[in-house]
This record gives sequence, C-alpha cells and structure tokens, in this order.
Amino acid sequence: MLRRYRSGDAEAFGVLYARHRLGLFRFLRGLCGDAALAEEIFQETWLNLIRSGSEPLGQASFRTWLYQIARNRLIDHWRKQGRLQARLEAFDESLHADALPGRSPEPDHELVLSRDRQRLHAALDELPGEQREVFLLRAHGDLELVEIAELTRTPAETVKSRLRYALQKLRRLLADPAEAEEVSP
Repeated sequence: MLRRYRSGDAEAFGVLYARHRLGLFRFLRGLCGDAALAEEIFQETWLNLIRSGSEPLGQASFRTWLYQIARNRLIDHWRKQGRLQARLEAFDESLHADALPGRSPEPDHELVLSRDRQRLHAALDELPGEQREVFLLRAHGDLELVEIAELTRTPAETVKSRLRYALQKLRRLLADPAEAEEVSP
C-alpha cells in the first residue's frame, strides 16, 4: 500500500490512514496522557511519512514502522521539553473513552462506562512504564510480540514477560471486589 501511495495512488494513503489512525492515536494518547500532544505527534507522524521517501527496513511491517516513527517523534518532543525521563517513568494517563460520536448512551450506562474507564485509567497508572508501553502497543497497535520487540529494541522474551506481568496486574487491579469477597474464605 505504501509503495502504491509513493507511486502516485492517493487512495492508497487513504486506506493506510483509515487502517491505522485509530490504533496509532490511542497508542500515543495512552503513552503521553495528553490528547493535544497525542494529536500533535499523530499529525507529525503522518506528515513525516508523507514527506519522507523512506520505507520499512528489512522485515519490518508498515505498522511497526509507523509506530516506531510515532514513538520517536514523541521521544524527540520530550527531549526538547527536557521531560523525557519523567515521562518515560510515568506515562500519566492512558486509554481514552471509546465513545462513538453521535450516540448518547443511557445515563445509567454512561455512569457505569465512566466508572469503568476511571478504574482502567487507575489500573494502567499502576503499571511500570515498560509494561504499560508493551500493553498499549499490543492492545491499540495490535502489534505482535516480535514487532513490539523490534520497535522497543527489547528481546522478545522480555516483551513477553512484560506483557504477561501487565496483564496479571491489570486483572488483579480490575477484579470485581464483590467476586474477590466471594472467593475469600
């Protein structure tokens, strides 16, 4: 698809954008915790792709390459702001509401969704930065473990462990307190 776009097929870009925009934005939003910054980096990433003549190297997939560009743009931004270390240690906020525009759920349903989102944000805030990044790449980027390893320049087994620990901790933190009481003697 990228080659088709680079050879003049404008519709190919539309396909790439439609295929990757939501996951990429959610990944950036989860990584930086700031919707405005995520939007800025999101736009820079696509502009970089448009302006650049480069393509994924080796066996890297387009998706892995795109997420690497976005991750690098965000890290560059943090470096310029002098906040890289602080941001890498604690990716403030995470997932944003998956609400669809134009639909307004029932008030009771919206309250439940709001509480669930708050619980999820709080649980993600509890994860160490490396585990959160791996989880977000898998959940929003839909990247395979090998792709995450390549993108983060981390051994695949380490990525696998980080994801496993993140999922275990999230399950524990998100467990329904009522169910936990029923299981306890």
